[in-house]
Amino acid sequence: HVQLVESGGGSVQPGGSLKLFCAASGENFKPYCMHWFRQAPGMEREWVSWVTFTNSPAYDRSVRGRFTSAREDANDTLWMRMDNLKPEDTGIYYCAAKRRGCTTQESLLDYWGQGTQVTVS
Repeated sequence: HVQLVESGGGSVQPGGSLKLFCAASGENFKPYCMHWFRQAPGMEREWVSWVTFTNSPAYDRSVRGRFTSAREDANDTLWMRMDNLKPEDTGIYYCAAKRRGCTTQESLLDYWGQGTQVTVS
């Protein structure tokens, strides 16, 4: 099993920046594709970004060019820097792990963190 704990959320004004972290523990972190999802109030959870085990990221087009994700396997850490934040980026941000590939479908993820709140207003 992999345990995931997010941190770094908070409240910022539009145009501001935040950096989220996801600390992994338990099973070896390396083989997993690591993901960020988010859930806005009253909305379904949606995929934001993933980072493959070779540290190759991908982004939803709503955040591409503003968010940067990477992993540090030596520290079992995933992070995501969010720049030029917009009110529509508000939500709970979740870290999630999937063995054997990456996905945008939340039902296919193996492990989830508890989430961290991001508020842009």
